[in-house]
Amino acid sequence: MELNRLAPDFELRGLDGRLYRLGDCRGQILVVDFWSCDCPHVERTDASLRAASARWGAGALLWMVASNANESDAALENASRSRGPFTVLKDAGHRAADLFGAQVTPEVFVMDRGGVVRYRGAVDDVSLRRRAATRFFAAEAVEALLAGRLPPVAEVPAFGCAIVRDP
Repeated sequence: MELNRLAPDFELRGLDGRLYRLGDCRGQILVVDFWSCDCPHVERTDASLRAASARWGAGALLWMVASNANESDAALENASRSRGPFTVLKDAGHRAADLFGAQVTPEVFVMDRGGVVRYRGAVDDVSLRRRAATRFFAAEAVEALLAGRLPPVAEVPAFGCAIVRDP
């Protein structure tokens, strides 16, 4: 998925049974986080995204997209309840992950009110060499868009667990 391009539309069913369509979010800032109930890096970033989402209020939506072929609905629901609450969408067949080119969890895409991808990549700056976050790129991107500016950083390589795809 290229930056500064309109995000591809998709629709996925949420764990709540509702159908969610990306195109219905035009007019709002949307954060799509490719998410896993098993990845320790996702578990680590959930707290910072939950806190950031509370700061954003109605200004930005946060969707967790579960694309791993090996994660059951029950496991996803348990993780969402204990680490959320989050809007978790089940990406059966990893269609959305393929559309966006997502490779790992967590991997975040931030769309502006027009549906244009303005940030992609890591939630924060944790890596193999940096164990504690000092920057929160996804939150910075949303907060810039809420203020009417472009994100200060548009892309940072995502760090996490590979998305498990069906053979």
